[in-house]
Amino acid sequence: MLEILRKIVQDVAAAPNLDAALETTVASVQQAMGSAVCTVYLLESRPTRLGFRATRGLNQALVGKVALGIGEGLVGHVAERAEPVNVEQVVGHPKNRYIPGIGEEAYSSFLGVPIIHQGNTVGVLVVQQQESRRFDESEEALLITLSAQLAGVIAHAEAMGRITGPKVRRGSSLFRGTGGAPGIALGTAIVLYPEVDLAQVPYRQVRNTQREIERFERAVASATEEIQEVASGLVDQIHRETLGIFEAYLQMLDPQAIPYQVIARIKEGQWAQGALKEVIALHSAQFEKMDDPYLRERGDDVRELGNRLLVHIERRNKRRQHFPRDTILIGDDLGVADIGKVPRDRLQGLVSGRGSVNSHLAILAEAMGIPTVMGVKDLPMAMIDGGHVIVDGLEGAIITSPNRSQRDTYARRKLEEQTLTDELEHLATAECTTPDGHRTKLWVNTGLLGDATRSIDRGAEGVGLYRTEIHFMSSDTFPTEEEQRVIYRAHLEAFSPLPVTMRTLDIGGDKSLPYFPIEEDNPFLGWRGLRVSLDHPEIFIAQIRAMMRASEGLEARLRIMLPMVSSVAQVDAAKRLIDQCYQEVIEEGASIRMPEVGVMIEVPAAVYQAVAILERVDFLSVGSNDLVQYMLAVDRNNPQVAGLFQEFHPAVLQALSQIARSTKHMNKDIAVCGEMAGHPEAALLLMAMGYQMLSMNMTNLLLVKKALSTISFETAKKILDRVLVLDTAEAVKATVDRLFRREGLGSLIRGPAGRQRERSKR
Repeated sequence: MLEILRKIVQDVAAAPNLDAALETTVASVQQAMGSAVCTVYLLESRPTRLGFRATRGLNQALVGKVALGIGEGLVGHVAERAEPVNVEQVVGHPKNRYIPGIGEEAYSSFLGVPIIHQGNTVGVLVVQQQESRRFDESEEALLITLSAQLAGVIAHAEAMGRITGPKVRRGSSLFRGTGGAPGIALGTAIVLYPEVDLAQVPYRQVRNTQREIERFERAVASATEEIQEVASGLVDQIHRETLGIFEAYLQMLDPQAIPYQVIARIKEGQWAQGALKEVIALHSAQFEKMDDPYLRERGDDVRELGNRLLVHIERRNKRRQHFPRDTILIGDDLGVADIGKVPRDRLQGLVSGRGSVNSHLAILAEAMGIPTVMGVKDLPMAMIDGGHVIVDGLEGAIITSPNRSQRDTYARRKLEEQTLTDELEHLATAECTTPDGHRTKLWVNTGLLGDATRSIDRGAEGVGLYRTEIHFMSSDTFPTEEEQRVIYRAHLEAFSPLPVTMRTLDIGGDKSLPYFPIEEDNPFLGWRGLRVSLDHPEIFIAQIRAMMRASEGLEARLRIMLPMVSSVAQVDAAKRLIDQCYQEVIEEGASIRMPEVGVMIEVPAAVYQAVAILERVDFLSVGSNDLVQYMLAVDRNNPQVAGLFQEFHPAVLQALSQIARSTKHMNKDIAVCGEMAGHPEAALLLMAMGYQMLSMNMTNLLLVKKALSTISFETAKKILDRVLVLDTAEAVKATVDRLFRREGLGSLIRGPAGRQRERSKR
């Protein structure tokens, strides 16, 4: 069965359009099941009609010309029930209905299964036999499995604009992704198709390895020049520190980085393209397995660089493309170099099929003030190329072929967004204080040096989470103590005199190192975070010493934070090593202050030991992403259950409230450094609970400051008391939504419904 599935999926993926894919499907299924007939019906543009789209065994001349209604005939009955229908003898069945001329009269048995994508029935897959018999359970299971595969094919075909025939939809359509850079843009869609695809490069051995090395080195030189050219063209448009994004690419092109590994494989006999593919695949895979969205996006950076290098290896001529004055640049995987292809005065918006707010593209777009949407799935790029589109970078929405009413609405929205942006900019230099005087410190989560200026410009008062593992993942070996010191000092200097909270090495789970692989059946419940560091004290000690030495002579306040703590014994062990490092550095002649030491609360066990943990350290910081994941047993990156990842779940709120209540008397800092902190509505509840510091993605900082500066602390406490007795996440969210709309903060509510209601209220 697995071999049958694999072959069908491969054959279908190679089809040039949906009709060809359906033809391949029915032919393969007919052969695999030994059936006389295999047919596919798909939902037409009219959502109540099932079109006859492909067949083996029935009249091919009627394909695309006839249809059945939902509930009409056995096929319509399958669609209506959304479950299999297995009939031994169709003659006499109350639901049976023959379509004249289709040729079903000769067949007695019928098995139909629905084709379901994301909970919606999109078609029906049917097999028929001449003899009167009931299809057995194994046959039914196979057909159900095949229909599930076909559902994905149909969705992909729609996304790639590969649909032909009656399924093509007209009129405006809404597609959702993730807001990458705020703002609204109305313009013309210009699709940027990939010049190469590294994933399609085959394996090939060569004898003349020196020639391949020379080809690759020329490609590295050309890619380096290209990146430098794009960066120089943006010097007058963005902060110097933001240009550090390009420096990150140049570092990967250093002779001792990716080029060194590629050349090593070429020397083993692999051609340049294949060697590059292997190295890029190795590095990008390490990042893409990670749960942390910030770190996961670094995999896209590596893959983008790989495709840039492949273009230069193959010496592809750059295609000239016309860009209108209202260009909305769209691509399946846009990179930072693509921005440089469009004159700035013509580039109004960006849409990428991959990536998130943490991608370098989004970071650069925000710095340039370009509305951007990332991670848009199922966008029919070929169909919208050259058409009118609307980009909503705050809501993460794309509207294709908008009607006049939509264009007028979003033109008005654009003015409103500009007003909000201007208002938020005024808040950048102000403290985050409620109208009745309650103070909350807003910090940022970071990992790249280029984040510093953008964070400070938005009024960041410190760094609540600095991800040190990024530098470990970009290296071929564990970085030395001195290498780490140089990196840490650069960050401390960039944020000085603000406090910087450096999380110790947090690997395991979804984060592994290419030179230190961790293979486990259940990695999220395995060897990760502080557990790894305590089992390898030599790694932990080198990192702590590097942090301490990096702080010497600086005003910046170094804070060290321990991840994935589940017992006080782990805290005690780590503290002993930290104290040891401090004494060593002092004895070596360094003049430093003892850093503050804190713990991340990420697992339920730590929630119930918060007091005991805080007795041993200087501060606590809740990592809400992992805490929600572990409390609800939900992997938010799994689309099947992502909807169950609820930050407003009553159990989550109760846990967060308990931490704050139980530690209130200890007069020590407690913070939240997960995504909840950057959610304006969640931030209000966290403030009311007693969290003094909220650390978030820099893009959300001003939104949170706006919310907390508008609503009084007393009001926040009242709304907290009200939601803590509710028993569903939906009820909690609705309650806070009402408060935000009442306070004139409807524009900060996540999701389109909140915005729409706010506008109607006016």
